[in-house]
Amino acid sequence: MITRPRRLRRTPAIRNMTAETRLSPSMLIYPVFVREGHNIIEDIPAMPGQKRYSPDTLPRILECAAKSKIGGVLLFGIPEHKDECATSAYDENGVIQQAIRTAKREFPGLTVIGDVCMCEYTSHGHCGIIRDNDVDNDATLDVLARIALSQAQAGAEIVAPSDMMDGHTAAIRSALDSNGLTSTLIMSYAVKYASAFYGPFREAAGSAPAFGDRKTYQMDTRNSREAVKEALLDVDEGADIIIVKPGLAYLDVLQKVKAAVNVPVASYSVSGEYSMIKAAAERGWLDEKKVSYEAAVSMARAGADIIISYFALELAHSL
Repeated sequence: MITRPRRLRRTPAIRNMTAETRLSPSMLIYPVFVREGHNIIEDIPAMPGQKRYSPDTLPRILECAAKSKIGGVLLFGIPEHKDECATSAYDENGVIQQAIRTAKREFPGLTVIGDVCMCEYTSHGHCGIIRDNDVDNDATLDVLARIALSQAQAGAEIVAPSDMMDGHTAAIRSALDSNGLTSTLIMSYAVKYASAFYGPFREAAGSAPAFGDRKTYQMDTRNSREAVKEALLDVDEGADIIIVKPGLAYLDVLQKVKAAVNVPVASYSVSGEYSMIKAAAERGWLDEKKVSYEAAVSMARAGADIIISYFALELAHSL
């Protein structure tokens, strides 16, 4: 008698029990935009459902995050004052420092992550100090270290440099350790591509470059071996977590990085991915809840230990 392979019929309980990839709220991080001012909650047109908050209204969304049991929130600051050197980014009373202190005061059990970059704070919109119309990598490192230190001193448990400057992790680790903040973690955007998927974010954060682009310091979208090299360099410099960004279009890169490093790896499902799903769902072309879940599963299946997503709260609720 010849037997043939067959697919087992599985009840929902069996399907859940035998699933190879699992999601949990604790592996999700929710990005939040905080703008300077008072009594502000405003919609972000390019990202339906997402809003900008002022520090005093921020607790409203943080309460949702805390109740959802997600892993944490990633805060992006939008200042009123911008200059060529991003001085407001490391101001003790800057918008992001206010936001971090508010978050830790109101929800001490919620993990707070500060985005460390200059593009939201510079008048030119680039991620570093500009010299001769290009970013001066080494001159930028001291500013990044000051930003990270100010965020950690305000209470952030994790700082996340997203600038893509060579040596940024080592500079930040040195600054933190020298000031007794040895337990502050660094979640490095070690693998951040010069992607077209960032468009909605740049509107949300007001961070579009005033001239040129960021291809001289962000990664070439055609390269994957370079991603492994960048990740390993940052781990050697002291990174505790590595981010691969964007998410869905770079699952192959995520898988390679996960296999190469011995620290947790995060996948950042970026604004363009979020807005595409939202737009298709609004037209009735996709089921938003099912597609956002499937997208998150794909990142976990490719190796993500952490998923940074604008769908984090909805995903946590459904889980």
